[in-house]
Order: sequence, then C-alpha cells, then structure tokens
Amino acid sequence: MIQTTYNKLMRWFLHRPRATKRILSVLIDYVVVMLVLWSAFSLRLSTFYIPPQTQWWLFLLAPLIAIPIFIKLGLYRAIVRYIGLDALWTIFKAISLFTLIFATVVVLSGPYSGLVPRTIYIINAILLFISIGGLRLYARWLFISSTQKNLVDLDNKRYIPPVLIYGAGRAGAQLSALLKMGRQLRPVAFIDDEPTLYRQQINGLNVYRPRDLVKLIDKFHVRDVLLAIPSASRSRRSEILLSLEEFPVHIRTLPDLTDIAEGKLEVSDIQEVDIADLLGREAVAADPSLLSANISQKCVMVTGAGGSIGSELSRQIIKLNPSRLLLFEISEFALYQIEQELSHLEKQVEVIALLGSVVDRARLTSICQHFSVQTIYHAAAYKHVPMVEKNVGEGIRNNVFGTLHCAQAAIAAKVETFVLVSTDKAVRPTNTMGASKRMAELVLQALAQSSVTRFTMVRFGNVLGSSGSVVPLFREQIAKGGPVTVTDPQIIRYFMTIPEAAELVIQAGAMGQGGDVFVLDMGSAVKIVDLAKRMIHLSGFTVKNSENPDGDIEITFTGLRPGEKLFEELLIGENVSQTAHQKIMRAEENVIPWQDLQLILTDLQHAVSVSDYEKLRTILGKYVDGFMPQCGIEDWLSQKVVVNQ
Repeated sequence: MIQTTYNKLMRWFLHRPRATKRILSVLIDYVVVMLVLWSAFSLRLSTFYIPPQTQWWLFLLAPLIAIPIFIKLGLYRAIVRYIGLDALWTIFKAISLFTLIFATVVVLSGPYSGLVPRTIYIINAILLFISIGGLRLYARWLFISSTQKNLVDLDNKRYIPPVLIYGAGRAGAQLSALLKMGRQLRPVAFIDDEPTLYRQQINGLNVYRPRDLVKLIDKFHVRDVLLAIPSASRSRRSEILLSLEEFPVHIRTLPDLTDIAEGKLEVSDIQEVDIADLLGREAVAADPSLLSANISQKCVMVTGAGGSIGSELSRQIIKLNPSRLLLFEISEFALYQIEQELSHLEKQVEVIALLGSVVDRARLTSICQHFSVQTIYHAAAYKHVPMVEKNVGEGIRNNVFGTLHCAQAAIAAKVETFVLVSTDKAVRPTNTMGASKRMAELVLQALAQSSVTRFTMVRFGNVLGSSGSVVPLFREQIAKGGPVTVTDPQIIRYFMTIPEAAELVIQAGAMGQGGDVFVLDMGSAVKIVDLAKRMIHLSGFTVKNSENPDGDIEITFTGLRPGEKLFEELLIGENVSQTAHQKIMRAEENVIPWQDLQLILTDLQHAVSVSDYEKLRTILGKYVDGFMPQCGIEDWLSQKVVVNQ
C-alpha cells in the first residue's frame, strides 16, 4: 500500500510541467534556508535555540537573499534526475556568494550585527551546502532507485531487463551511469578480471570476478552481458568472448560513448559483438606515406564504388584529401547511398557520382580524359560464386572485359596508377568467378609490360560484413530461431574486416612497380561451423544436436554450392617475397605476353557473344592455371537454352 502510494506520488511529480517542479523546488529551498540558519544557531549555542523577536528578520532575510542567487546561478535549471558533480560545484559557488552577501548585510545593519556570532556564517554555509546539495542528490537517488528496485519504467509501466557490465574501468563506469539515467537496461553489477577491483563499488554497483558469473546470472536473472572494454586488444577481447561462450547469456556491446555524447547514437542502439573480436585478428598500423602516395591532391576514381569494398575504399580515400573523387557505379541506388554518405563528412573534396558500366569503354575513356584521372581503384566485379556460375557469360563479360576496357581507358588517358581488387578464388579456381578474376589479372600483367600506367593487383580472401559474407546470413538465421546453414562441416575460410582490407589495398597499390600481384596476410583460417557455433553461443542460445537435443538452434549442412571449394589459397606457386609491410607479400605469377593474350581474348569474347560455353570452358581451362571447374559442362550448356529462348 505504502509502495503503491509512493509510486503514484513519484509518477505524479515526474509528469508535472517544468514550471511546477521549479516552483516546488524554490518553496522547499526557502524553508530549508530558514531551518538551516536556525540549526546553525542551535549548534553554535549548544541548545535548542528559540530566536527572540529582534532576530526574526534574519530568518526572513536569508531566503530572500539566497533564492535570487540560486536562480541566477541556474540551480533550478538543472534536471534533478541527471544532477552530477558540476551541479554541486554550482551549489558551492551559490552558497559562498550568499554567505558573503548575508554577512555583509548583517554587519552593515548597525546595532543588530552583534546578534549573530561570526562563526554562525561558517556553520550556516556548511549546513546549507549539505542540505541543498544533499536534497538534490537524494532526490536523484529516489528517482533512480524507484525505477531500479521496481524493475519497471514508472512512465511506461514496462519491465526493464537487468544486465551485467564486463569491464569496471572508465568506460564501464560511464556506461553504467548512462544506463541508470535511461530506461532501457538496468545494470546490476560489474565483472572485471582486475583483482584490485574485486568487492569494490562503482556507481553503487559491486564488482565481481568472472568466475562469479554463474552466481550473478541466478541471483539477478540476467540474460545479457554488455562489454565495456574499448582499450582491450582484439586478441584479449577474443579470449574474453571465448570464456563467456559456456554461459547462457547474450553478449552485446554498445556504440562508442563519444557518439552517444554527441547525440549521434543512443544507449538503446545496442550492437551485436563485433565479429572481428571473435577472430582476435590484430590490425597493423598503416604507413601514412603509402596511404597518401596515390591519393593526396590527386584525382581518384573508384569503380564499383557502391559495393562493399568500393564504398569502404571511397570512405578512406576521401579522408586522404584527394583533389577530386569520382564514384563509378552501375547501380543507381548504391551510387546514391555512398554519395550521400560522403557528402555528410564535411570534407572539402569534390565528389562526383557517375553512373555507368565498366564494359562501356567509350564512357570510361571519356571520364578519365575529361577529369584527368590519376589513380583508379577497380573494385567493380561480379563476386557471388553461385550467381556467376549460373550466369557464366555475364560473369566473363563484366570481370574480364570490364577490367580490360577500364585498363585501356586508363592507358588512353595516361592514368598514373591502376589497382585491381582481386580475390583468393583466382588461385587454382574451381568456379567461373575465380577463373574470370585470374583472367583479369593476366590482362593487367600483360598490359603492364608496355604501358606507362602502373598496373597493380591485390589479392585477398573473404571480408567480414560484405554482401557475400556468411556473417550477416548467420545473424539473420539466428534471429529467426534457426536453423543456421553451413555448406560443409570441413569448410574453412580466411577473414579480415572490410576497413583493414581497403586500407591494405591502398597501401599495396602504392608499392607496385608495374604488373605486381600482391597478396594480403589473412591470418589463421577459420572453420565456418565453429564460427556458426560461437555466434549462436554469444547470442545467448545453445546448439541443438545429437549431444544436446534440447538445444535452441540447429546447424544444418547443405553441401558445397556450385563452384565452391573447401578451402581457398592466395598463391598459385611458391614464389613469394616479403615487402616493407608485414601484412603484404609480392607473388611472382606466370605472365602471358600481350600479343598472345590478344588472340585469347578475341576467342573468349567471341565465345561469350555466341554463348559457346564449351569453347569458353576450354579457353579458361587452357590458360588459367589450375582451373578445375566443379560444375559439369551440362550446367553451363543449360544456360545457353535460357539465353536463346
């Protein structure tokens, strides 16, 4: 009954207009100032003081001086629920000024000045600071604790879920303060592996050891753990995530606290754990000279600028202050998205959005000549293996001849540097996409032998979060309750983040002398089924299998897709050398002279134009090292029927 009445009173007060709350605060302070002055006399005289009539004017005068000072210094503009140390400093200044003015008025009052002992002013100031500041802090505590203890948002009457915060450092303390002010999550405790913090309190919350997690989950009925360890390395974050996998909790993280403070994001914008933290891959600091060599104060064009790699290249390029950035893209919507994003970066760089296809040589040449392009990053390609396998002709046309036409446009316009974004699937390919990318590499290697334009190729594996990555697919499947689909229990892949890949592409492009094939160090291989299991565990679920039939989400194996390999490679041969960058290697690959390659390309183009897929397959098999297509010739020939219809 008392609790219900209290909640109603709190709800009534919270819903009052700001003007009403300020008037109530002024009235309370008016009474407090008089009571504090009376308390100061009582303490000074060590008795229950009853002021004579000649002193009553002092008790009426004190609030009349104090309240205007409080108003002027903004004590009634502060929102009590969010009051902090800054407000206490303001209260201290207001009380100091009040004490000075009040003492001056009393001393100048003549015969009445002797009615107030000098120590009264000091005692009164101390008591007033404790009372005015203490009341506000107490009110703040009441608002927060009423929400926390009742587990319900007083305004919306909804359950506020409890969470544990992993990390009791500065970021964790700031996070807990933000969550307490908000009404989305209810922090109940900290977890930290620093022994000196054990059993300490931060923002009213106890700090526990990681081994206490089971006890905390049962005690507070926790389903979520929020990571607040921004300073930890990737490898350390990976260790922490691995240690948490055995517990039935959903591991999440929050946006950067700076973004929250600047109003870009809210605490409610909870993110899943960064998949890069699962891999524990440490990024290497970039070389500023390599980053800027082909970009700073130069006209740069990115083909396929709306794709995963192309858009990240564009983001990083614009930060390196090119004289102009050209975004070349066939998809109108993708081009619009990246143009709008870059236009909000407030960089003094002219960004020009250009629609077009890389197979249109005339348009590419016109653009390169008109804008005097100096550097091209060629990221435009069809990359989805099963899709290209079902559209062989278009895959060859776009990936091989699109690269050829773009390179010829660069030569015609005397472009200084041309960087091809290649793939590990070009090495001993088992699919059309990989074979087409290797043919594109051969084109640039041949042209580099007699061209002023420096042609460079950069080969790497899967990137996290790209349109073809398994990570977004797994997240979607887990959100739907499964099953999570994996092609084969033995399939492995190499991964790196899109920003790291783009950064290394830019640096490798600056190291090329002409015809170079660079391969990026992709780190350790990852078993896809293990990645799926970790994502399921860190989402707060268990894997359903024969050993755990009561699990939450099942993993099913669908078989390798057309053209898919169990593992990918980055090198065709063993000829590889280190470069000045520890994450970039130079590969020595076989080159077909341009005179011979021209004839091959003529035959290839004719085969594509007449949908002669038997001829196309023969050409690729003859000139692409290690090409062993998994799809039968019948699958390729079936596409001819579709085309001819």
